[in-house]
Amino acid sequence: MFASDNAAGAHPLVIDAIARANAGHALAYGQDEFTRRAESAFNDLFARDVRTLFVYGGTGANVLALASLLQQAESVICTNWSHIHVDETGAPERVLGAKLLDLRCPDAKLTPDQIRAAAAARGNPHHAQPGVVSLTQPTELGTLYSPAEVRAICDTAHELGLLVHMDAARIGNATAALGGTRAALRAFTVDAGVDVLSFGGTKAGIVFGEAVVWFDPSRAARAEYLRKNVTQLHSKMRFISAQYEALLADDLFIELGRRANGAATALFNATKHHASLGLTTPPAVNSLFPTLRDPAKSRLQEWSFFWDWDLAAHQVRWMTAWDVTSDDAAAFAAGVSAVLEQR
Repeated sequence: MFASDNAAGAHPLVIDAIARANAGHALAYGQDEFTRRAESAFNDLFARDVRTLFVYGGTGANVLALASLLQQAESVICTNWSHIHVDETGAPERVLGAKLLDLRCPDAKLTPDQIRAAAAARGNPHHAQPGVVSLTQPTELGTLYSPAEVRAICDTAHELGLLVHMDAARIGNATAALGGTRAALRAFTVDAGVDVLSFGGTKAGIVFGEAVVWFDPSRAARAEYLRKNVTQLHSKMRFISAQYEALLADDLFIELGRRANGAATALFNATKHHASLGLTTPPAVNSLFPTLRDPAKSRLQEWSFFWDWDLAAHQVRWMTAWDVTSDDAAAFAAGVSAVLEQR
């Protein structure tokens, strides 16, 4: 239960939406009422006309988003922790033929100064030309960019002629942590100057499928063709878009992010007294990174599995999903105490 938010099931309202979409026939490739309503829901969410395309998964969303922004011989500035660099099996490089400039960021957050330094390669014919900055919100280390930090990065990027992509696989968690409203969401995305957004739903209660949102629809002029070119066009699109219609209704995705974040905070409060875990700062979102050594670590993993994070530092990751309750956190914390107190 604490291995990953990817391990959780789908929310009942999402399952209901899929069942409704399953009634009768509908035209394929997004020419259906469910997709039209979901697209309209994204316009309402961001309080403007945006271009939204649905894809199979997170890697595909990132590849499509980057493909729509990159020109030939351009590169992507990202952190050394970013999902596109570490956990997508080289998909951006292989599919797009674009170099990733992965910058060392101890907190997994880029800074304007780093972007300026990386952009110094522009104009040198021997170097891949920086064309896009890719941010992850929240980051792989569970840290968050504030709206002001995103704005500073976007301003710097645009000043240098670069575009900005945001990989937001856990966008509900980030929104809940930064204010919990649609205005809070807009503050660190469209209002901050982000050009294209990978909007995650799989970790927030849907079965499969992600959305890519262009805040300037003109930047998506080729995206409809690129989507199939990078193998992300689903024929029975209504089964993806119906899920998003449910996820955005009444801001369900924010509520589910709030639940997951709350469960992580409950787990932190129930385990922070164990000094050996090194948990000194409450989680910003839904992930904790305690220190655990064997044999306690292996015993706990056998009882309730979770992933290793940094083997050299004896660090693991505990992650909570939308369906983890305070009782679940209390039960896991009791197991942690039992293992740590074994002699």
